[in-house]
Amino acid sequence: MSDDARLTELRAEVGRVTQTPLPALIAADPARATDFTVKVGPVYASFARQRYDRAALDWLFGAAGVVDSVGRLRALFDGEIVNVTERRPALHSALRSDLSASDIARAAHAQALEARRRMRAVVDALAASEVTDIVSVGIGGSDLGPRLAVDALTGATPGRFRVHFLSNVDGHAAQRVLAGLDPKRTAALLISKTFGTQETLLNGGILRDWLGDDSRLYAISANVERAADAFNIPSERILPMWDWVGGRYSLWSAVGLPIALAIGMDAFEQFLDGAAEMDAHVLRTPLQNNLAAWHALTAIWNRNGLRYATQAVLAYDDRLKLLSNYLQQLVMESLGKSVRLDGSAVAGDTVAVWWGGVGTDTQHSFFQALHQGTSIVPADFIGVVRSDAPYAQNHRALQANLLAQTEAFANGQGSDDPHRVYAGGRPSTTILLDALTPHSLGALLAMYEHSVYLQSVFWGINAFDQFGVELGKQVASRLLPALAGEAEADDPVTRELIRQLRG
Repeated sequence: MSDDARLTELRAEVGRVTQTPLPALIAADPARATDFTVKVGPVYASFARQRYDRAALDWLFGAAGVVDSVGRLRALFDGEIVNVTERRPALHSALRSDLSASDIARAAHAQALEARRRMRAVVDALAASEVTDIVSVGIGGSDLGPRLAVDALTGATPGRFRVHFLSNVDGHAAQRVLAGLDPKRTAALLISKTFGTQETLLNGGILRDWLGDDSRLYAISANVERAADAFNIPSERILPMWDWVGGRYSLWSAVGLPIALAIGMDAFEQFLDGAAEMDAHVLRTPLQNNLAAWHALTAIWNRNGLRYATQAVLAYDDRLKLLSNYLQQLVMESLGKSVRLDGSAVAGDTVAVWWGGVGTDTQHSFFQALHQGTSIVPADFIGVVRSDAPYAQNHRALQANLLAQTEAFANGQGSDDPHRVYAGGRPSTTILLDALTPHSLGALLAMYEHSVYLQSVFWGINAFDQFGVELGKQVASRLLPALAGEAEADDPVTRELIRQLRG
């Protein structure tokens, strides 16, 4: 079946389903409250409030079979060339699980185990030193994943190290991070796959000068020679990255060293174990019972069928306040493509714009638009069953708000006053973690990774390149001499803006 034909069938299904309002769909099939759910280890997900019915789901799972989703998952785990534009495998699953008998995947897993052994040695050596603070320097995938995990998993009681993150090239960011730190009790991690990233090199230079010597500088990179040359870091203080792991999929590797330093290496291993549990589920479970497949097909239904242009992720746990930032990169950098693997144009739309925040704060900012605005925004609501905080009444209130918002989104409320009408019909998925632990967070993030990949398979696009990131970098490098007064920009608007910036 061609892409156009599949899209036509999808929209025909949508046209049939949307004749029935969401509350009526739910009322007509009460069993969906239990049947439209999937539980994997510590992660439970309910899709009962999505705007489809059983027949539509049958069509979606059938379409996923037509594009060989199961076979493409096996290809991913086996280390086949799934990143076709860069001629690389994408073996992030091998960083945490050993689910393939292929030589390529097993070799990658062996390399990952050796890197973890070296990570543990670094953690132990720093723990035996006088270092109290770690500054992690990176950007994009070298920053967002570790930053999220450290923020989510660092408990109320400080661990052995305080971990700080520096990503933005804006010098004020470095100034704020370093304020109050003692250079003699601080170590810096410079994380860059190529060691050519402008932001990391500039901020790394600031850290090196601030530390006063190179003895507490560490690097995580695929370019060992460049890291050694640029910052005089000996090889024993350089941990590996590989070209078969993309930056936004790399927090499971030595890029996760900030996580291991913040929560301990044993807890970092539990984080990997949670992801490995999700890997096994996704690879071995039929699509109809597969959590990542449900999530991916729901995203396709909402984007291509219902044509919703944005997607919210709303975490009802303050420790997950950075989740929406992390998922913005994972989803939008992976799926922000307009051509298929063969270079032809994609039929229909691909990725929605992902955004969000943390409840209950966001209820007092943008929820007005979600409830009564003219655009429908599907949402992932994420909650936690058991809280670690000793404030039971607060946690019950948090859970009540999560439940209330998902119910109100779906059902709405009528009124004689048009200003007080809530139309309802807003679809959402509710995801619950048993507790927020390294294991459960690892499982949750791996689920999103696999959902993204399955969406890319459906659309026939490459989830692992990011050429769209490069153009702005190239132009910025070209404009640096113009800003320094050593050249003139070609673009007339840019020339005038540079004149204003130079005063």
